[in-house]
This record gives sequence, structure tokens and C-alpha cells, in this order.
Amino acid sequence: MQTNHPGAPEPQDAQRPDHRPGQLALGIAAVLLAVALAYGAANIPSDAGYAGVGPDFLPWVVSAAMGLCGVLLIREVRTGGYRNMEEPSGAARGDWHAMAWVSAGILGNAALITTVGFVLSCALCFTLAVRGLRISEGKAGGNAMQTVKDVVIGMLISTPTFWLFTKFLAVNLPGLTGTGWL
Repeated sequence: MQTNHPGAPEPQDAQRPDHRPGQLALGIAAVLLAVALAYGAANIPSDAGYAGVGPDFLPWVVSAAMGLCGVLLIREVRTGGYRNMEEPSGAARGDWHAMAWVSAGILGNAALITTVGFVLSCALCFTLAVRGLRISEGKAGGNAMQTVKDVVIGMLISTPTFWLFTKFLAVNLPGLTGTGWL
């Protein structure tokens, strides 16, 4: 019969897992997502294009990487859970009001990008997201003057991005005018 000395680790109960239930589910979900991505990649034609790779190359790389991550997550869980994990920081509950502002910015950008163009839709996304992030910090969302500043900053960020992609990288982004400069 073996006795434990004071300060010695307690023997683990064979019935008690060393991990939280969601940790294993996350690894399994990652593997299932990789399988779904691989299924989609298998349906893409593999005709070699520029540099000898076809349009199915990147989806296969992403599905393989996702599968590897899923397997590593499952391995980590089966060997003792996520070790040395710090307790999460932040509030105990999510700030749904702030998330609504950020989500509205992202969804508004997606809905309006082909209508008002890249620059204005990204400026709107920036403005709404910044308001949500301010609210999440417990600050005021912003008055009319702050909103105007956020719109201007959003345009100052999105305009050079638009020009970089359209003029230098030759990527077609939706513009507001036919000139290609806005």
C-alpha cells in the first residue's frame, strides 16, 4: 500500500479527464473542417497554371494545415489538456452592444462594397468598428465630431490600400467612379 507524502501530487482519478470538454471538441471540429475543405478542394480543377500550380493548390494546402492543427489539438488534449494555460482576461461575459457595432461594420462593408465602392465601404466599416471597440473599453462611443474624424481616418487608411491593390497589384476592387482612383 502506497501513501502520499505531504506536498506530493495526488494520484489522478482514472475517470476524470485532464481537459475541459470543449478542448477535445475543438480539435475534432478542426479535423472535420479540414475534411470538408479537402472535399471542396477535390472538386476544383487541377489544371496547372502560372508557375505549375493550379487553382486547387492553395485549398489543398489550407485543408492539410487545418487537418494538422486539428490532429495536434487532439494530441494535446489526450496528453493532458492545454498545459500552462492562463486564465482568460477580460470580462466574464461578452459585450454584445460593442459586438453589434463591430458586426454592423463588417456586414455593412460586405453589403455596400459593390454599391458605394471599396473606399467608402471600408471607411464605414472602420467607423462602426472603432465605435464598438470604444464601447467595449467602457468609453463613450463618440459624438458627431468624433464620428467625422473616424470617417476621415477610415478613408485615409482605405484610399492608399485601394490604390495599392488597383494600381500596383492590378487587383480589381469595386470603385465609386469609373476612373479607378476612387
